[in-house]
Amino acid sequence: MVADLEDLWSPEQIARRLATEFGDDETMRVSHETIYKSIYVQGRGSLRKELAACLRTGRARRRPQGRPQRRGKIPGMVMISERPAEVADRAVPGHWEGDLIIGKNGKSAIGTLVERATRYVLLLYLPDGREAEAVRDAMTETIKTLPDHLWKSITWDQGSEMAQHHRFSVDTGIDIYFCDPHSPWQRGSNENTNGLLRQYFPKGTDLSVHGPDELREVAHSLNNRPRQTLGWKKPAEALAELLTGENVATTG
Repeated sequence: MVADLEDLWSPEQIARRLATEFGDDETMRVSHETIYKSIYVQGRGSLRKELAACLRTGRARRRPQGRPQRRGKIPGMVMISERPAEVADRAVPGHWEGDLIIGKNGKSAIGTLVERATRYVLLLYLPDGREAEAVRDAMTETIKTLPDHLWKSITWDQGSEMAQHHRFSVDTGIDIYFCDPHSPWQRGSNENTNGLLRQYFPKGTDLSVHGPDELREVAHSLNNRPRQTLGWKKPAEALAELLTGENVATTG
């Protein structure tokens, strides 16, 4: 349990996974309320403080403020209203949502991609900044890490970093769809993931200090957290089922 907290699992995720992994063994059951109490009430000393810092409540609350203005009309956008119905209901894997998280003074960024059916996360290393060519190159390289059939579309907002979307689609065969302005809920899985990523990459920090190995470690950590929307499976487990031809059932 301590190791899971250090991996930034929530107490509810830990409790649910214990029930999944140990079935009817009542000795391996514990409620998430008990886990919270053991950290906040029963624990003493530095260990308690270290574990409390791992809880999501230990990080700053996300403030409802926008990123620096960088939107403009991008030629040739295909809007989300034209996206196939199969994307909306998450029935078919291979449809992704993407965005950037921005570092201090808007001078650094990390790209994020989330697969809608499995919530599997990939992170884009952007050492050359967040200009359109750099983002296009990073996406083109990153998609090679998974089989072609898991890449059907990507939904993004109208940030200028996607100005080369047409060339990307021509080179890769992957369709790009754009959200309506000021509509982050149209990329709900990605928005949620970006919130989780701020546990690793706090706002107001320089994101350029995080190299590709660290980004892979963070993605691995997120992909191995059990998720309620996946019936407490881990995204990595859900993706593995896809790769072996099994069905992935989601609850929302």
